[in-house]
Amino acid sequence: MRVVLATSSKKRAEILRQTALNFEVCPSDFEENLDVTKYTFTDFVEKTALGKVEDVYLKLKNDPQPPDLIIGLDTMVCFENKMFGKPKCESEAVDIIRRLTRGKPHHVYTGVVLLYRGTIVSFTETTKVFMKKLTEEEILAYVKSGEPIGKAGAYAIQGLAASFISKIEGDYNNVVGLPLCRLTFELKRLL
Repeated sequence: MRVVLATSSKKRAEILRQTALNFEVCPSDFEENLDVTKYTFTDFVEKTALGKVEDVYLKLKNDPQPPDLIIGLDTMVCFENKMFGKPKCESEAVDIIRRLTRGKPHHVYTGVVLLYRGTIVSFTETTKVFMKKLTEEEILAYVKSGEPIGKAGAYAIQGLAASFISKIEGDYNNVVGLPLCRLTFELKRLL
């Protein structure tokens, strides 16, 4: 069975390697530009994940052995009814980290779409994250590290940001970008 993970994220592939699933990685070229105001948080991440799956399917469908299963994911951070994706610059990262370190929890949503031999299964996993309050100096030092750029919510729980995350409720791997527990459950049901 040919399994494809539609991502360019090394961390997602690393998490999936914790399973017995043999897979290959094929990054999607899907342009992540959906209008966030037109979707619920769940619909947004699932629709984006679907776009990634469809893009990879179109790339590989004419291969001698097309994929049996394509896995697509999208992760967003939501705080005070606002969605935060990947910051494009340091000033955007500073703004996001300032918001998330006010002492209130935020939620990480990862939408997952599985395309298995013509059948689509989609779901969203949510994890609640609590960050401690940071000083302006701590925020600026973290952003200067470069870690927030390209990360949903401007932080990497598995990196330097681990030092200011006081608690999570839910799947740790979901915050990294691949909800392993739920994904393996859904794969067992599907395969």
